[in-house]
Amino acid sequence: MTTTGAGRDAVAPRTWWWWGRRRGVVLDVTLAVLSALECGLEGVGFAQQASLPVPLGVLFGLLVGSVLLVRRRWPITVVLVSIAVTPAEMGFLMGIVGLYSLAASEVPRRFTAALAAMSTVAVYIVTVVRMRQDVAQADAGQPDFDPSTWYVPVVSLFMTLGLNAPPLLFGLYIGARRRLMESLRERADSLEQELSLLADRAEQRAQWARQEERRRIAREMHDVVAHRVSLMVVHAAALQAVALKDPQKAVKNAALVGDMGRQALTELREMLGVLREEPSPAGVAGPGPEGSVGSSVVPLAAVGRAAAAAAEAAAVGGSEGAGPCLDALEALVEQSRQAGAVVEFVVMGEVRAYGADVERTAYRVVQEALTNVHKHAAGAEVVVRLAHRGAEVAMQVENGPSDATAADAHLPSGGNGLVGMRERVTRLGGVFVSGPTDAGGFRVSAVLPVTAVS
Repeated sequence: MTTTGAGRDAVAPRTWWWWGRRRGVVLDVTLAVLSALECGLEGVGFAQQASLPVPLGVLFGLLVGSVLLVRRRWPITVVLVSIAVTPAEMGFLMGIVGLYSLAASEVPRRFTAALAAMSTVAVYIVTVVRMRQDVAQADAGQPDFDPSTWYVPVVSLFMTLGLNAPPLLFGLYIGARRRLMESLRERADSLEQELSLLADRAEQRAQWARQEERRRIAREMHDVVAHRVSLMVVHAAALQAVALKDPQKAVKNAALVGDMGRQALTELREMLGVLREEPSPAGVAGPGPEGSVGSSVVPLAAVGRAAAAAAEAAAVGGSEGAGPCLDALEALVEQSRQAGAVVEFVVMGEVRAYGADVERTAYRVVQEALTNVHKHAAGAEVVVRLAHRGAEVAMQVENGPSDATAADAHLPSGGNGLVGMRERVTRLGGVFVSGPTDAGGFRVSAVLPVTAVS
């Protein structure tokens, strides 16, 4: 994990003014003390040459040398002061450190070049003048040797470059390296923020996927089990009503209740068996802590799909690899008829085969609509219509008003049936409409876009 800029500021707050670290304070104070001592000693010679009191020259040197303390904040000031005192032959350490600080700072390069040129010229002139004086005194008895022709200028040039070039080049290198490191830190910070955003989005997608699979599992269990259990309750109510009057019909109803109960248990067993498994698809990490995208969402999605497949297979008698289709609608309607409902099944258009998703969704819409009839409209007459059209298939389940003389089975309702049907239809790009009729009944209609399967 990288350290962000905010974290670095919190770890290393500015100690005083412009210093970021304590060792910077120690270094600058040490350099300022050394520069002040140097300039103070050189101030003695300056006072003698200028016919000034020696203490005044020493004080002047100490003040000039202490300017090095502000090299980080005002490097231009340090360089200008060193240039100004160059004729007094003092401040060599201040000049070297000042050029380095100027080159390493964020001062525009044109100012750095101008000040470096001024410092070089000043040092060169002072060096030439000083060497001429020294050579003239040393070679006073040698009139044939004239050092001013080539010796003094060349040696002065080398000395000037030797004093100014190394700190300037080293400062440029340090400044470029510092800017590079800062840009790398900023890039690392931006990448860390992007990774954090991606992690948040991945967590949101993981949460959404978990919720979607939970809804899928709940919808499948509701569609598969609720219909059979509702029919069982209806048959049980009819059995209770005719037990004494018509024993043969009571026996028949009891057998139907037993068959439907066994089918419901089989469906529950198959779905719960799938949910107990922990599939690890190829190339995907195994189960991990909740919130891990690669280790929990994909297994949960696999569980949801497997549970849905098991539920669909159980709905048609447990045939492996099969799912409820439009051919099973006749058997579905017949189950409602056996429960005592008056159901008319009408098929319009040329019967064709469609994709598994389309046929399964159409079957579920009719199944849930019939379940709602058993729950809310006991004894009502029902019409189930299935229309095969060119590019779509439509289904409609319409019931009349409830028969007041029919026994109400008092089936519980969770209010999720219509929501589940709408989700199934809209997921395939279809249209779902439901609502009461003028005659006092209820109508459920759905239209699904299809692609015929040859």
